[in-house]
Amino acid sequence: MDLNQFIAIRRDLHQIPETGYKEWKTQAYLLDYIAKLPSEYLEVKKWRTGLLVRVNGTNPTKTIGYRTDIDALPITEETGLAFESTHAGNMHACGHDLHMSIALGVLTHFASKPAKDNLLFVFQPAEEGPGGAKPIMESAEFNEWRPDSIYGLHIAPEYKVGQIAIKPGLLFANTSELFISFKGKGGHAAYPHLANDMVVAASAFVGQMQTIISRNIDPMDSAVITIGRIHGGEIQNVIAETAFLDGTIRTLSPETMEIVWTRLKQLAKGWEAAYQCEVTFHAGSDYYQVDNDLEETATFIEFLEGNYPDSYVAAKSAMTGEDFGYFLSEIKGFMFWLGVDSEYSLHHAKLNPKEEAIPFAINVLIKFLESK
Repeated sequence: MDLNQFIAIRRDLHQIPETGYKEWKTQAYLLDYIAKLPSEYLEVKKWRTGLLVRVNGTNPTKTIGYRTDIDALPITEETGLAFESTHAGNMHACGHDLHMSIALGVLTHFASKPAKDNLLFVFQPAEEGPGGAKPIMESAEFNEWRPDSIYGLHIAPEYKVGQIAIKPGLLFANTSELFISFKGKGGHAAYPHLANDMVVAASAFVGQMQTIISRNIDPMDSAVITIGRIHGGEIQNVIAETAFLDGTIRTLSPETMEIVWTRLKQLAKGWEAAYQCEVTFHAGSDYYQVDNDLEETATFIEFLEGNYPDSYVAAKSAMTGEDFGYFLSEIKGFMFWLGVDSEYSLHHAKLNPKEEAIPFAINVLIKFLESK
């Protein structure tokens, strides 16, 4: 099997990035490729814009799962690559194009050379939002083929090609999107006493919410509240009647997440009284922590040290979010970082992963799954 073909596939997929539950062209591309594979051992099911592909084993006693995400981000690409996005305003800025091409490479191998046990490939939509892992896990399609273990990877710009970073236990944090609106009373800029200024209210709230981290969270624990967008008012000489904060919360445990949310809501009640306004929290996506199974991770590390002795790197926990955590909350398995050595970070408009990571990852995953 020529593994370089999956670099070409990655470039194809990179040109058609689609956001959550809009991955119709991506799904069609995947289906077209899979239809050309030997079909004797394959079964395929659609789930919304995603796919479930089972490779039936030769003498199965269990099912091993492998998950890849397929969606993109609403980011305008600035790489200048010859194969850059043809979908204006969308980009595979988190590496899901690499993730898919790697999964297709592994699937291609086992379609011709099935393993003893069943393999389930999950092509999951909407990882970046609103979240596809939990809904697909609750589907009848998934539960008919529900795996006994499941694995996944995520590219990592900070690691070199050929490096794989992993750790037992907590790898990625619990995350929660934060959307808050403030509604007061607008008015003329010259008469602030006749209005309730929501720019002032929202700005003060941004500062005060950081005291939750410094004064309500155990100093030996970790949590983050970040406001990435603030909007209030429409013109410079009118007091703003409304203001909006968009952000994210990251914690190392579900219990700490609950503390943060409880305190935010308590602060909001105080703000309503102090600033004579309405404070409303709007629903966003919540992602569960990626907690790698201890035994499964130890087995994988042992496999790397025995077969790819220079590749293994001991990872640290990160405040990154990934909805793969929902799979691991019910099914044993792990996720690892795959080095791609890019100058730019994940979610950056100039992210340009080194494509040599694709054949390397395919080789590693084939050999690991064959050892199971």
